Amino acid sequence: MKEKNLPSAPRYGRRFALLTVLFIAVFFISFVAGRYSVPPGTALRILWSDLVRRISFGRCILPQTWSDTQGAVVLNIRLPRILCALLVGAALSAAGASYQGMFRNPMVSPDLMGASTGAGFGAALAILLGAGYCGITLTAFCFGLAAVLLAYLVSRFSRLNATLALVLAGIMISSLFSACTSFVKLAADTQDQLPAITYWLMGSLSSVKEEDFTFVVWPILIGLIPLLLLRWRINLLTLSEAEARSLGLRSEWLQLAVILSATLVTSASVAVSGMIGWVGLVIPHFCRMLFGYDYRRLIPASILMGGTFLILVDDLARVISSSEIPLGILTSFVGAPVFLWLILQGGADRER
Repeated sequence: MKEKNLPSAPRYGRRFALLTVLFIAVFFISFVAGRYSVPPGTALRILWSDLVRRISFGRCILPQTWSDTQGAVVLNIRLPRILCALLVGAALSAAGASYQGMFRNPMVSPDLMGASTGAGFGAALAILLGAGYCGITLTAFCFGLAAVLLAYLVSRFSRLNATLALVLAGIMISSLFSACTSFVKLAADTQDQLPAITYWLMGSLSSVKEEDFTFVVWPILIGLIPLLLLRWRINLLTLSEAEARSLGLRSEWLQLAVILSATLVTSASVAVSGMIGWVGLVIPHFCRMLFGYDYRRLIPASILMGGTFLILVDDLARVISSSEIPLGILTSFVGAPVFLWLILQGGADRER
């Protein structure tokens, strides 16, 4: 790859600046989008008043110039939903980019190791057993982690190449949990439980509350921070095993750290939002086209673009029809044509 063909550092800086401006604009516009109209100025005053109140621990309260209904819509409904969309989109994109670098395969997505299907089975089982919303979220999170742990343990006892064994184990575990989910759907009550399971598996943020944001923010941050700190070392995972050994590098611990971090953020995301596809597959490709293959830029760009993308998709889900369309459907409508276009254009590989 010739250095003269790469965009200069100032150009990367301008692209990051434009992406940041786009994110900020989408973030604040999202408080206005919805069937209940809230003027932009009113939404900003509500957010500023809440921020001042939280920072001052309730000692400083600004005069209220909005109705109680407007305050409830912005703070209790839209704010947790927008923050969760930001976290889930950022987490899935960062996990997808990390997995694609580790497995040296641009077709890899965050659910390769079985986290999504494991979480889906956990949620379906909790719904079948009559658990509440918190129980469903926690069970989905635990089963997502358990699925990846099982896949990793299977790969460690395999005599195949470590990377190949990990991929095959992940596919096998995903297939197993998918079959278990189908069995749960077969046993579920067709009037109440089956529709709830089906809707959850399609992905949605319509039911999230402040408690859900509090639940999901810590696992996602704990997973994203190591990926950000290790992003320059993820470049080493793109080398072949022979090249890594010739440089005296041992990539096993780095791979384990990436797997644990990506699994944590994926499981937490699926637990709160359901199964949302394409985000972790398509967004890293866009980021490679704009920011190149260096993971020092690619991981932060994926976080920023993934969060912006899912906030936009969630806005569409809220305004496109009177009854909300599940996010998994919308991301498929957007992601599949875009990915086909990338394939026809030769993808980001044309820049290499």
